[in-house]
Amino acid sequence: MKKMLTRSVLFAALTLSPVALAQNAAPNAAPNTAAPAGAAVTKPSADAVRDTWNYFYKGQGQGPILVEAKLCTEVGKEGPNKFECTAEVDPAAGVKANANVMLWQSYLVPQNDSIEDLAVQVKQGTTVRETKDVKVKGDGWRARQWTGVRLNKPGNWTISVMRGDQTLKEIQVKVL
Repeated sequence: MKKMLTRSVLFAALTLSPVALAQNAAPNAAPNTAAPAGAAVTKPSADAVRDTWNYFYKGQGQGPILVEAKLCTEVGKEGPNKFECTAEVDPAAGVKANANVMLWQSYLVPQNDSIEDLAVQVKQGTTVRETKDVKVKGDGWRARQWTGVRLNKPGNWTISVMRGDQTLKEIQVKVL
């Protein structure tokens, strides 16, 4: 009965909340991974699983863990790759100026936490060109977010995920 009620509430939340579109459906839902079906994946240790569970269920107030960040030109809209980066940019090969590019991010956020102090910062050389706020919620095992960035001039660019004055991830990309 409890599972049915949880799924009903979850279904209602997912259909009513646009923010939920970038979240996994429930903590016990199988994550939508980038590995092809049937591909071998690394089996975590029991301690790693326990630590993850403890952080998700009891880590409120400790902030998000940025698991992955990629520069992408496409994010899946449906099917097994829904909300995944489906066309990753090779930063060394570069991207054409004015191409539609997104910084795709995946976080582990403690259950029911809402994180509102993240930002994506875009720099050309040492000049900050753009900063965008990012908000994520601990509604499921993965909180995924993709932020459009503008790379409009040739040169060397840096896209950073920031939390306050701390840099969580930095990606260098050449714009052609």
